Amino acid sequence: MFTFSQEVAPTVTRMGTAQWHWLLGTREGLTARWAAAVRWVAGAVFVVFGIGKFTDHAHEAASFESYGLPAPDAFVYLVGALEIGGGVLLIVGLLTRLVALALAGNMVGAIVVSGIGEGEVLPSLTLAPVLLAAMLFLLWTGPGERALDGRLLEREMRRNGGRG
Repeated sequence: MFTFSQEVAPTVTRMGTAQWHWLLGTREGLTARWAAAVRWVAGAVFVVFGIGKFTDHAHEAASFESYGLPAPDAFVYLVGALEIGGGVLLIVGLLTRLVALALAGNMVGAIVVSGIGEGEVLPSLTLAPVLLAAMLFLLWTGPGERALDGRLLEREMRRNGGRG
C-alpha cells in the first residue's frame, strides 16, 4: 500500500506478500534456469554496449544528434548509465523486473528511433528486438535462479512470518 501526503514525498508504508512476490519472485523449474541464463547474457550485452556509449562518446553523440534527439550529448550519457547500471543489476539479479521494464523501454526507443526512423539494421533492428524479447521474458518470469531478488524475498518473508 502506498500513502501520499502533501507535506512529504510518497512513501511505501507496507507491501504485502503478493507485491513482494511480484517484484522479487520468480517462476519455478526450467523457466527459472532459462531466466537466469537470459539475465546473465542480456546483462553482459547491456554492459558492453553501455560502456561503448562512454568510450566512443563522440560517435554515439553524433548518431543521437542525427536521430533528432534533444541534448544528444547528455542523452548518450543517460542511456549509457542505464545500460551499464541495468546490465549489472541484471547480472546479479537485483530488482530484475523493474530493470527489465526500464531496459525494455530503452530497446523500444532504439528500435523506433534508430531502427525504423533511420533504417539502421545493425544493431537496432537485429539485437534490439532480441533484447526487448529478453526483457519481456524477464518481466514475465522474474529473475530466475541465483538472483539477489530471491534472497531479498526470503528475508522479507522471514521478517513477516510469511504474511502479507
